[in-house]
Amino acid sequence: MRVLVAAETAVVRAGLEAVITQSPPLQLAGSADPAALAERIHELQPDVVLLEHRNAADEVIDPLLASGPLFVLLTDRDHAAGLVNSLHSGLRAVLPLDAAPHEIVAAIQAASEGLVVLHPDFLPSLEIADSLQRPPVTPDASLTPREIEVLRLLAEGLANKNIAWKLGISEHTVKFHITSIFTKLHVSSRAEAVAIGMRRGLILL
Repeated sequence: MRVLVAAETAVVRAGLEAVITQSPPLQLAGSADPAALAERIHELQPDVVLLEHRNAADEVIDPLLASGPLFVLLTDRDHAAGLVNSLHSGLRAVLPLDAAPHEIVAAIQAASEGLVVLHPDFLPSLEIADSLQRPPVTPDASLTPREIEVLRLLAEGLANKNIAWKLGISEHTVKFHITSIFTKLHVSSRAEAVAIGMRRGLILL
């Protein structure tokens, strides 16, 4: 799993790089300053972005989420409250700046499995019950034919690389389709996407 590290200072970047390089099977794809992150994502095509951003907010994170990779964010506790809605898209984990190396690695691995990770330190300030209410799926959230194909293969339990092989596309494209499916169906996991797909008659077992 290729991880791109992004942080505001060289010292923090070096520390996060060390966490990744010392944690197989993670692989360091590269590093970046947050200001140049979009370009580095396009250049390196990582699976996961580990981003340290002290003053993170929706307007900072949201434009990056459509770029393809999953995001694991390290941020200040005082600036996490506005990020809950982003957990429905590419943001997959929110951790405090002082998260331990094993917590960071665990969050990356969980994100790669389609899980959402929220550090318990953030729970008191995020009003989870209200913020995570999902709006109903509307007619304009219909999936494309390709997304339906991907969803049906998800229902078969196939991994991204197997889906890519079956459809003759890259793993990066598969991840892009899965992110789009999650966004349109307002879900945060493969299991939820499959369940809704079955209810809507998109998946026939």
